[in-house]
Amino acid sequence: MLLQEILYTQGFGIRRVCFGLVQQGHVAVRNAETGQWMPCTDPLLDVEPQGLHFRVQGVDWEYHEKAYLLLHKPAGTECSQKPSAYPSIYTLLPAPLRQRPSKGVTGVQAIGRLDQDTTGLLLLSDDGQFIHRMSSPKKHVPKLYQVHTKHPVTAKQVEQLLAGVVLDDDPKPVRAAACVQTGECDLDLTLTEGKYHQVKRMLAAVGNRVEGLHRAQIGHFRLPADMPPGAWRWLSDQDLALLRGEASA
Repeated sequence: MLLQEILYTQGFGIRRVCFGLVQQGHVAVRNAETGQWMPCTDPLLDVEPQGLHFRVQGVDWEYHEKAYLLLHKPAGTECSQKPSAYPSIYTLLPAPLRQRPSKGVTGVQAIGRLDQDTTGLLLLSDDGQFIHRMSSPKKHVPKLYQVHTKHPVTAKQVEQLLAGVVLDDDPKPVRAAACVQTGECDLDLTLTEGKYHQVKRMLAAVGNRVEGLHRAQIGHFRLPADMPPGAWRWLSDQDLALLRGEASA
């Protein structure tokens, strides 16, 4: 693949911009055998993309045919590229990830949304099939939420959440796949569907109120304990296997 084309697929701008980045000496490629960085000024250099490490304006990158990302969403951010009141989670990502070309969209997309005050595990990708698999209600991908409530949780409330509660816009009861009380005002709540404000509305339906909400796990993949709010990273093959149910934690 031409070096210019590689930069384009990785989100470094339109092809003319990528041509200029290389021609002006802003790009280097790492030799896989020696580990040495080689400055490149030929945009039409033919390079093997798989396993390629390259440097653009002093920043190191690795080629990824598709982007699969993990973000620890902080409170006070919106999962929208056009936020209404709070900063967008997309501002936490480097520009190339927001500019990657893909069919019908530009850049990586959040897989599902978390409310502005909800924290925790958020996946992003530019792979349409992966996005569908992780977000479709028909796939029943379990998502574990750590819930802090305003009032003490009762055994009856736990029973109601497991049995199913009726939300105001849907006559069909919505059930928690699992519900474990972890403290006087704390629950681990697992859902396999994602309705609007679902956790908050389910707790309201049983006579309580959500004061804090954190998504800790999707499928078998858990948010790393050492990952601070606002941080992001690429998902590994092992991470993806856990998310797809091909491996267990």
